[in-house]
Amino acid sequence: MKNGFIKVATATPTIKVADCFYNAKNIIKDIKEAEQKGTALIVFPELCITGYTCSDLFLQTSLLEDAKKALIQILDETAHLNIICIVGMPLEIESKLYNCGVCIYKGEVLGAVPKKYIPNYNEFYEKRHFNTLTKDMQFYNIEGTNKFYVNNNIIFNVANIPNFKFSIEICEDLWAVNSPSNYLTTSGATIIANLSASNEIVGKSQYRKDLVKIQSAKCMCAYLYSSAGEGESTTDLVFSGHNMIFENGKCLAEAKKFENGIVYADIDLEHLNNERRRNTSFLNNLKENEINEILTLNILMEEIDFELEREIDRFPFVPKNTLEREQRCKEILDIQAYALKKRIEHIGIKNVVVGISGGLDSTQALIVINRTFEILGYDKKGIIAVTMPCFGTTDRTYNNAKKLCEILGTTLLEINIKDAVLKHFEDIGQDFDNHNVTYENSQARERTQILMDIANKYNGIVIGTGDLSELALGFATYNGDHMSMYGVNASIPKTLIRYLIEYFALSSENSELKHILLDILDTPVSPELLPPQKNGNIAQITEDIVGPYELHDFFLYHMIRNNFEPEKIYYLAQKAFDKVYENSILLKWLEKFYIRFFTQQFKRSCLPDGVKVGSVSLSPRGDFRMPSDASMEAFFNRIRNLK
Repeated sequence: MKNGFIKVATATPTIKVADCFYNAKNIIKDIKEAEQKGTALIVFPELCITGYTCSDLFLQTSLLEDAKKALIQILDETAHLNIICIVGMPLEIESKLYNCGVCIYKGEVLGAVPKKYIPNYNEFYEKRHFNTLTKDMQFYNIEGTNKFYVNNNIIFNVANIPNFKFSIEICEDLWAVNSPSNYLTTSGATIIANLSASNEIVGKSQYRKDLVKIQSAKCMCAYLYSSAGEGESTTDLVFSGHNMIFENGKCLAEAKKFENGIVYADIDLEHLNNERRRNTSFLNNLKENEINEILTLNILMEEIDFELEREIDRFPFVPKNTLEREQRCKEILDIQAYALKKRIEHIGIKNVVVGISGGLDSTQALIVINRTFEILGYDKKGIIAVTMPCFGTTDRTYNNAKKLCEILGTTLLEINIKDAVLKHFEDIGQDFDNHNVTYENSQARERTQILMDIANKYNGIVIGTGDLSELALGFATYNGDHMSMYGVNASIPKTLIRYLIEYFALSSENSELKHILLDILDTPVSPELLPPQKNGNIAQITEDIVGPYELHDFFLYHMIRNNFEPEKIYYLAQKAFDKVYENSILLKWLEKFYIRFFTQQFKRSCLPDGVKVGSVSLSPRGDFRMPSDASMEAFFNRIRNLK
């Protein structure tokens, strides 16, 4: 186990119907291959030892006896391997036949789980051969094996690996209204292994995938779905080996249909546990009388060394798929715009005020306001955009801000604040040549005062432009750009804002607007509070001061969304930013992130209202509540140990 991860697999071996020893040979082959890769758990299809399509041959003693001997062969030839395996086979108990998933490890049977819901409709006639187990617990053994439980409600607990608890359901059990995984997961199982033989008909594969996705999300579990494939009889049906591994609604791996083989994934057990801990309704979704008696079987497993192959997304807030990203951007813009629409309608105003700088955040805020006024049918002259050049304003940002407002048809006010700030410096005794925090924040607060007073003058409200990344780092002037009357960007990180603006630019039919927005995207992020360089370029680059936003957004996501420890966040960052940043740089900015996050909570404790857009928000009224004077030592010591 590495930082909460284990490697799992689903396999579809090549089989021959009713040839148990041929099937066992190929099952053993797959087990050995998976064990070599450091796999902790591998799941095979329903009735894979015999084949699912044996039909009335299931009633033949010869087939049932061969299935037992084949199981013993699998046990003997994998007894030295450090991997838990679940195989499908028929078991006869007290003259009744059961369709079982048999769990084995180190040459022993750990337990067997019979199929609970037996389909007998359309192409399925399983009740002709198989039964539902009626006894709560059944002790059983096959000659040549140890005694083991046969039970519908087993949780296999790997006691020496945190959160490694798995249970079994079989094919139709997933499709049933009250799937066994519902109560098995609420009883502690973090992994559900489904042994399946789901045939293919047109459209079924997508429906099947949706079922697995939703069940893994509902149950906050990893769902390992292994299905029968080529080798099964095609007398009336065809099977494609549609194997899938999902984690809490996310597809980690999916097999190509009609290609037998093994599919691997690294699942994050710690993430699943943290999600359940955070979601207070998880353990309350079943009534006590609906939960059957659970049989927990403890296992001790040898330590496994494996290579983490799971891709760690560098930009967890941004969908990688282009189409999905475009859909997400449209949805976000709608959420922001309709939230602002409600606020404007509630107050009963026709005007809003926004400071426009030619930077990313104010541009995104202006795009949202523009969309809101389109929805309301308001005159866009009621959008009062104010540009307030001062010591650090460059021609590039100044001109982009002006052109953007002209194209969108807003009212544009230009108020140069140099003289006002210089007078303020004189009043408080600030040396103009001392470019300290007073020099910077005086400009930010002067701008906020102007915006607030203009809002009063025009009977409007000030729309805040600050984003989630700045709130996390506290990179905002308290009672300056930190303050507004409604913050539309409050839960959007910097890495996502770039894509939102790009989406609006590329979907615009106005070529000049597109050109300006793309140039804004190409402009370095800066508060522009220090004088420009001699060549007119921006002198103050934000990411040189606080660090790369791609790192801070990554740290923020895994700290707040996943509640991971600094050690694990560092481990994930090493994987995600391999060959991009050296480890020493990652640690430097991780330390800076925690310092700023804890010391700047007081700014977040009095945030203006702002709409929640994604799964991470720092609103003190909603998602994140923390004392402004909380100690960071517990976190900081962990980072020191890493260093």
